[in-house]
Amino acid sequence: MNFTIRFAQKKDVKAILGLIKQLAVYEKEPDAVIVTENDLLEYGFGEQPLFKCFVAETNDTIVAIALVYLRFSTWKGKTVHLEDLIVKEEYRGEGLGTLLLDQVIKYGNDLGVKRICWEVLDWNEPAIKFYESKGATLLKDWYLVQMDEKSIESYIQKI
Repeated sequence: MNFTIRFAQKKDVKAILGLIKQLAVYEKEPDAVIVTENDLLEYGFGEQPLFKCFVAETNDTIVAIALVYLRFSTWKGKTVHLEDLIVKEEYRGEGLGTLLLDQVIKYGNDLGVKRICWEVLDWNEPAIKFYESKGATLLKDWYLVQMDEKSIESYIQKI
């Protein structure tokens, strides 16, 4: 199958959101996605974009994405964070994950970043094996720490 990898455009947000929702189902959190098409338009294509997104398409249909953004490490400097790499289930095994990861790595290299990082769920063995096969290191002694909107609001009320 022939795939084209390119930067996302405004016209792609519906397909991008669809893939994000598919990932949420796969990760057993189907109701967790609250981001909207308007959010993606504003934060990805507005005056101060917060992310870049690569799309993979075949026959004018988007079948995979890799969404990234810049971060700053106090130890390393400029880094790229890969938020999600999503391939439609029926296109897995076609090499799309590799094509998109290649593009992310080239993008980071072109920007001169010192690190590219991302998270993977501990039960997602196919993804873990994929990333390890590419030379990525899983940092098993680190915890991912988050505060959701409710926790933020609760914290703010206490200070």
